[in-house]
Amino acid sequence: MRSIDIDVGGTFTDLVMHYDGRIVYAKSPTTPFDLSVCFVNVIEEGAKQLGLDMPILLSEMEIIRYSTTIALNRLIQRQGSRMGLITTEGHEDAILIGNGPQWVDGTVVAERRNLAKQNKPLPLIPREFIVGAKERVDCFGQVVRPLDEEDVREKVRYLVDKGVRGFVVSLLWSFLNPGNERRIRAIIREEYKPYHIGYLPVVLGHEVVGKWGEYQRTMTAVLDAYLHRSMQIELSASWDRLRENKYKGSFLMVHNTGGCAEVFKTAASKTYNGGPVSGLMGSYYIGKEIGFKNVVASDVGGTSFDIGLVVEESVRSYDFRPIIDTWMTATTMIKTTSIGAGGGSIARVNRLLGNKLEVGPQSAGALPGPACYGLGGTEPTVTDADVVLGYVNPEFYFEGKMKLDKELALRAIKRKIADPLGIDVYEAAGAIRKLVDRNMESAIKKEVHLRGYSPEDFVIFSFGGGGPTHAEGYMGDISKAVIFPFSPVFSAFGASIMDIIHLYERTNTMFLMEPATGKYTDQYEDFNKVVEKLVEKAKRDLIAEGLPVDQAVFSLELDLLYGGQIHEKRSSSPRLFIKNPDDVKAICDEFEKEFRESFSPFAVNREGGVILRNFIVKVTIPTEKVKLPTYQSSGSNPSAALKGSRDVWWRDGGFRTTSIYNFDALCSGNMIEGPAVIEAKYTTVVVPPEMRYQVEEHGLGILHRV
Repeated sequence: MRSIDIDVGGTFTDLVMHYDGRIVYAKSPTTPFDLSVCFVNVIEEGAKQLGLDMPILLSEMEIIRYSTTIALNRLIQRQGSRMGLITTEGHEDAILIGNGPQWVDGTVVAERRNLAKQNKPLPLIPREFIVGAKERVDCFGQVVRPLDEEDVREKVRYLVDKGVRGFVVSLLWSFLNPGNERRIRAIIREEYKPYHIGYLPVVLGHEVVGKWGEYQRTMTAVLDAYLHRSMQIELSASWDRLRENKYKGSFLMVHNTGGCAEVFKTAASKTYNGGPVSGLMGSYYIGKEIGFKNVVASDVGGTSFDIGLVVEESVRSYDFRPIIDTWMTATTMIKTTSIGAGGGSIARVNRLLGNKLEVGPQSAGALPGPACYGLGGTEPTVTDADVVLGYVNPEFYFEGKMKLDKELALRAIKRKIADPLGIDVYEAAGAIRKLVDRNMESAIKKEVHLRGYSPEDFVIFSFGGGGPTHAEGYMGDISKAVIFPFSPVFSAFGASIMDIIHLYERTNTMFLMEPATGKYTDQYEDFNKVVEKLVEKAKRDLIAEGLPVDQAVFSLELDLLYGGQIHEKRSSSPRLFIKNPDDVKAICDEFEKEFRESFSPFAVNREGGVILRNFIVKVTIPTEKVKLPTYQSSGSNPSAALKGSRDVWWRDGGFRTTSIYNFDALCSGNMIEGPAVIEAKYTTVVVPPEMRYQVEEHGLGILHRV
């Protein structure tokens, strides 16, 4: 297999390349002004390692998978297109009113507590660009007010005259009867041909999300339309560069559903959080291969600390209220959690809270970056603290291609932290490191405990450029951390094992099990008809994309809840279709099992019956998976990898002369007793005095307490 997998982060762009049995890892600084630049740069870096020119390399590649923060970046900067919204008359203010928590959606705890500064988010589509169509469909999908087409034409002209260059059409109950939404799109196409003012994108709510929830469905459609143009420009630039260099293979985009799809058939909302989901999927795959059922996937990047859970070899846990920026959506998104903690997290002294030290969530990013980068940054960061304490070698950062200035780091920490607190600069650097580690440990504990599990039952997979450097500090009650040769580019590796996945959703409410009596439904035809329609749509899309329908695997998930409850729980269905009471019982039993695991046996309410809300058909095209190599043990003695020694600061006694090892020279079976520092091309592994690092048979490092 020949493939390239790229993950664009806030600070670095990562690459994993599979080429005829060889695996190549590379990193390149992210270029936020134009992501196609770092996209090409990192491919060139990988080509150099193979000794090939980029056109020759790309002409031989079969598939490229890509995860990026384009959507989030453009949303944060509010650089989307000017859009108009057409909704049902009388509901023009729905997205402006929002739902109850709209004031705090997407905010951190500190922002929620500061009530004096709380404001509703500024709408992506101002009120003057929202119009109501004279039409009405009821909750059964019946037309109760026919569409007034002349009124629609007038309002479309009004929006275009206002400068609108794209439309969102989201009508009440359109997922049950989409006829009026489709007709409005046809009217827009009739009124404005491509040769008049150019192509006007039209996003229909029922095509984006085919299930109930008017506010969430409309906001998902608004986000997709708002980001459509900027994503098209960014991705077209990358695609053009690929074509110029003779690439003829598939170009896939990583989705937050845990799979990927053709880049130009990808909605913007699907790309949000793609990197962390890639890391979680990689953790799921490797954990399964080497025998870890419960894994905390932890990614320490330059800007954020991302975590996700693999529980009993499953990652099928979706965000209960998926938030993109400050907007609640209806997109199906695998659950991950992020906090503002990473190498670029800025440390400061909060004088309003009595000279309290804080680290993050603000980040120095790639530009200007930490003070030690020498690019103009003056704020002390976590990376600066790591350099001052001796963990990170200024001469070997980023494989020695990026020299760091320790004096700039010392100066920033002294001026901004040590002097205000009246402490030594090394004590201040140690406090920065200790605090960021504690924040990350707290995030892991919260995620594990809130899901009803015990940290002792998990192992940590530590990746990202800063993961191995800080794993010892955020492990907490978890006894083992696994560190990979490809830890710095782990999310890109996770993308390399992703299958092609499409999801198709539809709301259709029915009782699977009646309340009180416990009788199972006999509405087999109604159930199967919904699934058949979704499967047919999936097959049509696969054919249109040139994908092999005969290799597709269809599975079903259902949004279910017990009677008397408000929110549904997504559950895997052991049956694609139902034919008898035993099939329905199997679905209800699986729901109860997953409900018990997620919440509590005491929350189960069989007497209330089981209600089905949404059908989700998942179609999967399996891709070729890479197997981890296995090595013979070379014994426990790591002396062949010893590089030398230097003074490193440790929490239990300040600076101490510490052995420094070469990560790439370690062999299976080698064991290193702390204190020690292990230097790799793109990261550093820190082994404190009370811990041991051992290389196992697949070349993975196990960090654990002695």
